[in-house]
Amino acid sequence: MKSWSSLMSLVMCALLSACGDGAILVKDSDHGGVVVYPYRAEQGTLLSTFRKDAMRIIDHKCPGGHTIVREGETKGRLRQASPIAGSSDVVEERRWGIQFECK
Repeated sequence: MKSWSSLMSLVMCALLSACGDGAILVKDSDHGGVVVYPYRAEQGTLLSTFRKDAMRIIDHKCPGGHTIVREGETKGRLRQASPIAGSSDVVEERRWGIQFECK
């Protein structure tokens, strides 16, 4: 019983951490929405692994196809990268947004 609860705790932590930093549908409407995802400047927005996740979200929302209305950099965030409290390792996360309409 104890090993089962430990396993479930690990699974839940992995799921929660995976969902926190990937592609997210931030605006949802009947005919489209906006998806944002983080990217690194040196890698670019098109090569980001999260772009594939963003496109999967759009494809799931619009099974009949979609049109990208606009895309560009959105408001990012600053986060502390070091696990040691009081350190000054701050990372700026850049985010890319895709506004789309379903066909």
